Amino acid sequence: MRVLNFGSLNVDHVYRVPHIVRPGETLGSGSYARFPGGKGANQSVALARAGAPVWHAGMVGPESAWLRERLAADGVHTEFIRVDDEPGGHAIIQVEEASGQNSIVLFGGANQRIASEHVVRVLSAFQPGDMLLLQNEINVTAELIRRGHAVGLRVCLNPAPMAPGVLDFPLELLDLLVVNEHEGEALSGEKEPERILDALAAKYPQTRLCLTLGGDGVMFRAFQPASAHKPVDTTAAGDTFIGYFLAADLAGKTAAEALAYASEAAGLSVTRPGAMDSIPWARELA
Repeated sequence: MRVLNFGSLNVDHVYRVPHIVRPGETLGSGSYARFPGGKGANQSVALARAGAPVWHAGMVGPESAWLRERLAADGVHTEFIRVDDEPGGHAIIQVEEASGQNSIVLFGGANQRIASEHVVRVLSAFQPGDMLLLQNEINVTAELIRRGHAVGLRVCLNPAPMAPGVLDFPLELLDLLVVNEHEGEALSGEKEPERILDALAAKYPQTRLCLTLGGDGVMFRAFQPASAHKPVDTTAAGDTFIGYFLAADLAGKTAAEALAYASEAAGLSVTRPGAMDSIPWARELA
């Protein structure tokens, strides 16, 4: 069984600041670094580092074509990544020095110029029962859900960053929906974790549901405490969790085992700076 992650590829420009910049404020940064990123790319690397066979599909610009080699170095198959003539996606990320919390400005770039022809060609290379992993940083997510389901792929969606258009996605076709509290509230209209899960289960009874709660843990019909690590940078914690959870799920682990494994990996990732570079290898969790 293979994983196709059709998702974003970004270059992250990360600035460490005393606090997140307020409206009208100019604030000096203590440091600057450039990292490979994008929720899609981060999740592919997390899957690969967890030992899962993963293929990434998407678009980069000429200035960010190096991302293909970066993913390949981590064991991600990259033959479905195309180079566009226009600029690729990038993010401006502020990281608060004391808490590790972040604020992100995202430019979609080539991630928003994926054509239907690309979608059809990539999906034809996979078999029924393979997993299709999606986020909400590319322009063809709804189309991918429909086409992926139609050819027998198991579809997992992490609808981040959340936007009103997600409500129009064919979410009833999903095998697995992974949301945080903000995304869960937007989709369910509820605020309490249990009520979010109950409401989503009533709307999508055929879909497995995973609700992440940041430092408070994760719920998958059962509560999993968060791993106790001091945060330095939380940028890719959710992406790490998803990659490791899916890898464990595909390996036949129980839901409880997969949740514990993914929570520990996500907890370790927040102790390191950067997005993709913070994702641990499976051997670090042994």
